[in-house]
Amino acid sequence: MRSFLFVPGDSQRKFESAKKTAADALILDLEDSIAPEEKVGARQTVREMLDARHPSQKMYVRVNALDTGMTLGDLAAVMPGRPDGIVLPKCAGAADVNRLSLYLEAFEAAAGIEPGSTRIVTVATETARAVLKLLDFENMSPRLWGMMWGAEDLAASLGASRNRTGGRFHGPFLFARDLCLISAAAAGVVAIDTIATDINDLDALREESIAARQDGFLAKAVIHPKHVDVVNAAFMPTDEEIAWSEKIVKAFSENPTSGVVKIDGKMIDKPHLRAAEKILALQGR
Repeated sequence: MRSFLFVPGDSQRKFESAKKTAADALILDLEDSIAPEEKVGARQTVREMLDARHPSQKMYVRVNALDTGMTLGDLAAVMPGRPDGIVLPKCAGAADVNRLSLYLEAFEAAAGIEPGSTRIVTVATETARAVLKLLDFENMSPRLWGMMWGAEDLAASLGASRNRTGGRFHGPFLFARDLCLISAAAAGVVAIDTIATDINDLDALREESIAARQDGFLAKAVIHPKHVDVVNAAFMPTDEEIAWSEKIVKAFSENPTSGVVKIDGKMIDKPHLRAAEKILALQGR
């Protein structure tokens, strides 16, 4: 998957618009986009959205954080709708993932859902404590599928007046981004890049998305339908990357006992082969 489009959980109109996009997944939101007094009512709306899903899109639900006391109520309302996954905000390490996993086991059993089939995606950098817990995923539930980083809540946690200047993230936020990427790779799960907040600057979105893919992110969260096509295109390899990767794979297939091959005057070894194979796998998404 390349694009995760957030949809406010109380807006059927925005849900209908989101279904018409090429977003690989929708995140039906019960957290930040919903006013406190509307959160309980939004649960039923999200349940109706799950029933009216587009068959080509995965459906995730972002529940309220574990420390709000609302998580179980959110899950009780939406799990009968069989979401593909749950997005856990303010996640601080393996303990939070494992706690959510236990909840999901119970709700899957109650709803007749295949055990273990509901994925977990964490928003893993929203507090200073969460950033420090990014290395604490060695004993997490196998449900963990992806780790997303975010800069907006982290700014509030740090007391920062802004998180970027001229479209470029400041140091603490780049640190959180890179640590999330590395931690996701170490955990063997998908790293998901954060949203672009400037809705109208599509050139900046394209540049940011390409940089994220080149660094190793496999998907990006978006907050507006017109961002979807830009992100989907950016998270596919270019023709040049594909051609070069095919050369590498071919060279090693013709020299299966070699640890190093020479292509166009360059010495290419097995790490290059693994990178090439990953690029060709992206081509088939």
